[in-house]
Amino acid sequence: MLVSGNTLAVEALRRHGVDTFFFLMGGPMLALEKGAIDAGLRGIDVRHEQAAAMMAHAYARVTNRVGVCMACSGPGTINLGTGMANALVDCAPVVALGGSSPLNEAGTGAFQEFDQVAVMKPVTKWAERVYETRRIPELIDQAFRQAFSGKPGPVYLDLPSDVLYGQVEESSVTWPDPARAAARPRPAADPAQVRQVVDSLEGAERPVILSGSGVLWSGASDALRELAQRYGVPLYTTPQGRGVIAEDLPEAMPNARSTAMGEADLVLVVGTRLNYVFSRGLPPRIAAGAKMVRIDIDPAEVAASPRVDLGIVGDARTVLQQLLDAAAGRLSAERYAAWRRRLGEVEAARRPKQEQAIATDQVPIHPLRLCKEVRDFIERDAILVVDGQEILNYGRQTIPSYLPGRRLNSGPFGTMGVGLPFGLGAKAARPDAQVVVLHGDGSFGMNGLELDTAVRHRLPVLVVISLNGGWTADPNRDKPGRELGYTRFDEIARALGCHGEFVERPQDIRPALERAWEAVRAGRPAVVNVVTDFAARAVTVKFAQALT
Repeated sequence: MLVSGNTLAVEALRRHGVDTFFFLMGGPMLALEKGAIDAGLRGIDVRHEQAAAMMAHAYARVTNRVGVCMACSGPGTINLGTGMANALVDCAPVVALGGSSPLNEAGTGAFQEFDQVAVMKPVTKWAERVYETRRIPELIDQAFRQAFSGKPGPVYLDLPSDVLYGQVEESSVTWPDPARAAARPRPAADPAQVRQVVDSLEGAERPVILSGSGVLWSGASDALRELAQRYGVPLYTTPQGRGVIAEDLPEAMPNARSTAMGEADLVLVVGTRLNYVFSRGLPPRIAAGAKMVRIDIDPAEVAASPRVDLGIVGDARTVLQQLLDAAAGRLSAERYAAWRRRLGEVEAARRPKQEQAIATDQVPIHPLRLCKEVRDFIERDAILVVDGQEILNYGRQTIPSYLPGRRLNSGPFGTMGVGLPFGLGAKAARPDAQVVVLHGDGSFGMNGLELDTAVRHRLPVLVVISLNGGWTADPNRDKPGRELGYTRFDEIARALGCHGEFVERPQDIRPALERAWEAVRAGRPAVVNVVTDFAARAVTVKFAQALT
């Protein structure tokens, strides 16, 4: 019996448990996309391929599964590139399938002929082309395994049109076991190294845990939270790793973060890179005399540490469980009681100052006040997406997270425009969740037409825009290309079938949010467009020094 490459690709996706994919239609992918939808997969078509990759990224983060996106040949596939690069730097497992010109016309100037694999290699952890129709299931299986093996990341598989539409005998096709791709290797640490970590904790007086999204990908949140709470070790996360511990618990103390890092004598770094976010672990951001212990699944990451006293290569969940077992009977929360009191006093002294700062009634509305209103409005288990520059920094400083997988932002690559696509990908993954996107006006403009996607596919999200009239804050308004004007995104939203609100006074924010939320509950996406102070500049380091 003859089967086509399109049929093989659809069946391979189905066997790997794919239930949703994000795409923009076009040749030679039409038959594959239609076949996938006919097979019961949910196809969410977008207005720009960049958004498809970003939605797949968010879907992966929220579900802890591989996200899937597709694009047509040539510029369609290349348009996935920004989203794929962001996923690479953010270590998010995305499988991208791109159609391409036929192999049998290579070098002849075929329509949209381009070396798409060469383009994708720098922005993915693995990129390959299928050369034989019968091997489509094999290479799709390899794509899924590559995406979630070791440090997760995006992968790309090129599907030439003659391979997709080619036909082969079904008996010639090998079907890999999809359970192999789903089974993640979980390497353990050397027991001697685990004992060294416990020895270090036993000798420390001011330990701190610093974790990142590697903890989320490995499903290690419970183990990490237990370690922090059982022994009373203060826990701080990277922006991408937030939610691993509820930020109102005693071990969090967010306003004492800089004090904790600057005075620690032991820093246990779990599942995160020591990049610019924490000044590469160097003083003065982290105390010069602190002992540094790193746990990471990527040996290259451990080897690249600018400072590390003990590097452990292993899966975060496995190693943390080893630590819990080894520490039983040796460690006590009482050992660090004085350290917790010290940080607790800092937290208690500084929190009122922060609350006073964010309650400002100034007009134009200060972004801090907008963040306060969003913070006080959203549900505890809401999925919050923040995208922009000023509003991203203000939101990071003022809006807490309580659950893993519920906080998304542009990540260490700083890609603007992810907000609305991330929100839609998250809503597709968790239809019952409250999804709120807090956007800057510049970043919203990049993918704002995806409101149309939200309406068409019934993905009701609440979008709140900080409308400061341009890129960044600028008291003198003298930056070249800064001015964007005060775009009535609320009117655009209404034209696309969404609910729209326009707000200029701080006391009107909450009522607008409540009306918008009623629309969302009724199935309509909503936009609340809030005019904010163009001069309000969120300088992260200075703000942190003032409050922490």
